[in-house]
Amino acid sequence: MDDRITIGQLRLNGVNTAQSRKTIHSESKSGVESFKEVLDRNVLNFSHHAEVRMKQRGITLKPEILTKIGNAIDDAAAKGAKDSLILYRDIAMIVNVPSRTVVTALDGNSLKGNVFTQIDSAVIVS
Repeated sequence: MDDRITIGQLRLNGVNTAQSRKTIHSESKSGVESFKEVLDRNVLNFSHHAEVRMKQRGITLKPEILTKIGNAIDDAAAKGAKDSLILYRDIAMIVNVPSRTVVTALDGNSLKGNVFTQIDSAVIVS
């Protein structure tokens, strides 16, 4: 293993890189998801408003909780939801499902007496 690879030395078995890019692009249109599409589907976004509310209310989310919330959004999307109330323990979030964006977040104290409107679904995360 004394051979080193330098920049520009690695080739795709004689395949023209412009041709390979065209192939990758055409494959994404033929039903195979591109890396960006997979990444966008799995990313959870937070609006500025949601970030401010979470900071004000002391809401922090660990990576495993974010994964559970992402799975809940996937479930809501599979049912055709557009705007969902996601409940996790004493945290409630309004999420725009198509964009996977948390619009606002409430903690247990802020939940009391609230009426949630303009949602079409609710998902309870365990």
